[in-house]
Amino acid sequence: MRVLIVGSLGGELGRAAQIATARGAELDQVDDVQGCLSRLRRDARVNLVLCELGQPIGELVRGLGRERIAVPVVACGQETDPEAAVQAVRDGAQDFLPLPPDPELIAAILEAASGETHALIARDPAMLATIRRAEQIARSDASILITGESGTGKEILARHIHRRSRRASGPFIALNCAAIPEQLLESELFGHEKGAFSGALARRIGRFEAASGGTLLLDEISEMDVRLQAKLLRAIQEREIDRLGGSAPVPVDVRILATSNRDMREEASSGRFREDLYFRLNVVGLDIPPLRDRPGDIGVLAAHYVRHYAQANGLDAPSLPDETVARLLRHEWRGNVRELENMMHRAVLLAEQGQIDAAHLGLSPTPAAAIRPASADGAAPSGVSALVGQRMDAVEQALILETLSSTAGNRTHAATILGISIRALRNKLRDYANQGVCVPPPMAGMVA
Repeated sequence: MRVLIVGSLGGELGRAAQIATARGAELDQVDDVQGCLSRLRRDARVNLVLCELGQPIGELVRGLGRERIAVPVVACGQETDPEAAVQAVRDGAQDFLPLPPDPELIAAILEAASGETHALIARDPAMLATIRRAEQIARSDASILITGESGTGKEILARHIHRRSRRASGPFIALNCAAIPEQLLESELFGHEKGAFSGALARRIGRFEAASGGTLLLDEISEMDVRLQAKLLRAIQEREIDRLGGSAPVPVDVRILATSNRDMREEASSGRFREDLYFRLNVVGLDIPPLRDRPGDIGVLAAHYVRHYAQANGLDAPSLPDETVARLLRHEWRGNVRELENMMHRAVLLAEQGQIDAAHLGLSPTPAAAIRPASADGAAPSGVSALVGQRMDAVEQALILETLSSTAGNRTHAATILGISIRALRNKLRDYANQGVCVPPPMAGMVA
């Protein structure tokens, strides 16, 4: 991923840059906000801006909004100045990175901004069959639609396809269609010319042009507005795009991958998604089975995350006894691989005497399905029916606290999973604490 730093690389911010580089980030630096805006107009590959306290962060965020540039801004500064940190968040910074930097917090912020995660690991026959099919068509330029429940690893598979393709040496650009406001998405995709709209002070290169020669991943494409789908269809058909305010089409050489957690055939037949675009994207369809249908992957993935998070936290990797793996196999995994990853991260931090026991998993003694109250006919309710009779705010509170607990108090990671901003999450947690609710504390080195 690409990170742009606004400010001096001396002192602790320079140390944060070194940690980000060690975590695989590509770095660039500008001295001020105007330099940042100028760079972002030219390069749509930047995933994150780290802005030093003392810079006019509000001016930067407003400038990004005027020019329809959707890049998250994280403020960086000393914890000794909490008022400045609060003001930076009020001015629009998505998060605050305290200095001196904590490596694990930087890793979480980088992962949340980029969407990048770990290697594609599979042992279960169902998942192996999906991977074999993906590799079979990876070297073509055919568009691929990857479907599956949230947390199953759709983007990981997309990156695997790119690495196995003839475009592997080109860029891999991912755009989360659900995370970018509708009014910004068109400019993010296609770019714009100077004067295209109020605030367009210069030409802006979009994701299509940034991905030229490589792969463009349209994540959660089912969230895209139908009107914008028509322009996307034309871009795929004609292999050219029109910048907003442009006078001539711009040729692009891009391979399209798309993902969705919905039934896209049903979305198309119901009119919520253009049928012609669906067929253009679904030249080859790949469906990733949920983790509960891939029992052969649970143990190997759990072991992988134990090793990963032990190394990330400077710990010796604890063992996973057979009885602990057996408990994992009985779990429902509604959050799929993402839930397993968070669970093992927490277990690594809590493990004692060199091994992870069932108590460290944070699960109830018996699977959740077994403890649901039975209905009048004796059947245990499932899904949404299990929530009937509860207040909406109580359900929301339980979901937020359980997600936070599953991330070992990592606010940034929890907010990403929940699909809300870190600021919104902090406001909710502050309200809960004021009501006397026990809120899981942040991980070491993290701000609440």
